[in-house]
Amino acid sequence: MNYAKKSLGQNFLIDKNIINKIINLVDIKNKNIIEIGPGKGALTDLLLLKKPKSLIIIEKDFKLYKKLKFEYTNNKKVIVYNADILKFKLEKIIKNNSIIFGNLPYNISSQILVKILRLKKKLSTYSDLILMFQKELGDKITGKFPSAHYGRLSILSNYKLNIIKKFQVSPNCFLPKPKVTSLVIHFQPKKKFTFNIKDLINLEKITNILFSNKRKMVNKNIKKLFTDEEIKIIKDINLNNRPSEIKPEIYYKITELFEKK
Repeated sequence: MNYAKKSLGQNFLIDKNIINKIINLVDIKNKNIIEIGPGKGALTDLLLLKKPKSLIIIEKDFKLYKKLKFEYTNNKKVIVYNADILKFKLEKIIKNNSIIFGNLPYNISSQILVKILRLKKKLSTYSDLILMFQKELGDKITGKFPSAHYGRLSILSNYKLNIIKKFQVSPNCFLPKPKVTSLVIHFQPKKKFTFNIKDLINLEKITNILFSNKRKMVNKNIKKLFTDEEIKIIKDINLNNRPSEIKPEIYYKITELFEKK
């Protein structure tokens, strides 16, 4: 089976050195594993060699799903779902301290990350998150304040996740070859929070409104969220700053205030 669907953003990872590098980021033995977008199963096969307690794989492409279902039909550790990860209810299958792997389609990778960040269950439901992104997007996720890559995705990610390790992957490691370099990022969920945001969707809303005009000061857009009297309470924010000039902690504080309204 040598086909790859452009509509699903399929680029199959074929370099075993990179596959091993990804798998060796964590201890898999006797752990519950979830793999998003297994494709032809190159990562899946090596995950099983590490003797996980269970392995749940989620594949949208029906032909690939049938292949994987047939290949692992006699393996009681493996459950294969034919599903769109963006519509799939991860809460129902995540077991405590699961490890999530994903070589994500470039066209929906940020949406998948945000879906995982939105999970309502306690963060102990997954201990590690190892995802591959297009490098340009990965840089935005890992971008620190202040830097050119700092923005909405890094603010959202930084609220719930710590970045443990990251490394680049050449286009030559895939078939077909993508036109861009990829970036593998190993995250771990934060156990303690300085701020108490009840629903990540509110942080998404705040950052979306304030970053809607990246080059302009936030003084006009913040009025879409608060009254003039409420804005006076937010002492830490300089309304003459551009969105990228405001620290992540300020966005978290603003979201807390927004939720109290």
